[in-house]
Amino acid sequence: MSDNFPLKDDSFWMAEAFKLAEKAFTEDEVPVGAIVVCHDRIIGKGYNQCESLNDATAHAEILAITAASNTLDNWRLDQCIMFVTKEPCVMCAGAINNARVNRVVFGAYDGDKGACDSLYQICGDKRLGSNTIVQGGIMEDKCVSIIKEFFSLKRDS
Repeated sequence: MSDNFPLKDDSFWMAEAFKLAEKAFTEDEVPVGAIVVCHDRIIGKGYNQCESLNDATAHAEILAITAASNTLDNWRLDQCIMFVTKEPCVMCAGAINNARVNRVVFGAYDGDKGACDSLYQICGDKRLGSNTIVQGGIMEDKCVSIIKEFFSLKRDS
């Protein structure tokens, strides 16, 4: 590509997912955003909507996978990368595996519930038939900060 159009890197895409986390924050949802990218374009977006939808499964990753699968008209996302602002939980890691997402990139590590690196390594676990590549810590400070701010405001109210 020419110098005028640099390749989009992980930070570029994470910034797009972060915009969705900000939207979740403004809607009083836990601020997590996720996008699915395929061939350098966003094909699925999601942000946490558990409260507004009264649905425990309405995590950013699940909603982004659903949107991406609808865009491709295929549940297999093996050519896709997911960018999510917080390390996926067990449920979301399982969905990422089931959708065969090629790579997952996350921002904030989750030492309490993280299922892609911190507590469990479900994504990429060969015993589960997963070939998903995992990378954490992209825009980590910003992704941690919005979550801390959200829960700090919750405690103060």
